[in-house]
Amino acid sequence: MSCSITLKDLSLSRNGDILFKNVNLSVGHKDKIAVMGPNGAGKTTLLKAIVGLCSLQSGTIEIFHHKLENEDDFRKARGHIGFVFQDSDDQIIAPTVIEEVAFGLLNSRVKPAEAQAQAEAMLSELNIRHLGDRITLHLSGGEKKLVTLASVLVMKPDILLLDEPSAGLDEKSVGQLASILASIDKSMLIVSHDLDFVNRIGARIMFLTRDGLTAD
Repeated sequence: MSCSITLKDLSLSRNGDILFKNVNLSVGHKDKIAVMGPNGAGKTTLLKAIVGLCSLQSGTIEIFHHKLENEDDFRKARGHIGFVFQDSDDQIIAPTVIEEVAFGLLNSRVKPAEAQAQAEAMLSELNIRHLGDRITLHLSGGEKKLVTLASVLVMKPDILLLDEPSAGLDEKSVGQLASILASIDKSMLIVSHDLDFVNRIGARIMFLTRDGLTAD
């Protein structure tokens, strides 16, 4: 099976204490896997480690069978990965929704007219085109989450990492987000406390503890 993400014997410590050890995981092509576990288990830290934002004590990370060993490796791998933060306010930087969704494209030297067209198309695909001219600071929590997802998806990543995507959302927003994620045909690694949300997406569930990842 072709694997998008392969984690082998990952161990990570915080302030001298082991956060987790012996983490092994293979995320196959278009697999959706949810990582659940108690607060402080290191779920968010695991996502950050995959994109090189946290240093490992030991173990290896592979993206599409390419071992990531230095910052240049991680930088190249990030081009395949879209990371949706738990707190949308930490991710949104542009004043309007359309500018936010187009920002990454413009940063990648896509011509302004084409970036605008792609951003509008992505908003339409997620059924949030009506938000295009809205001020990002004035959006609800659910609207912000959908906008950050749009800004990630417009870059056409092969892999999605989502940190507590349903946290703080009302039921309508949770349902809308779950429906979108269930329909997206990409490899996903989702950190969540929300079992119902995870089941709506159709993700396979893994549990993170100090001693690793387990399926039960």
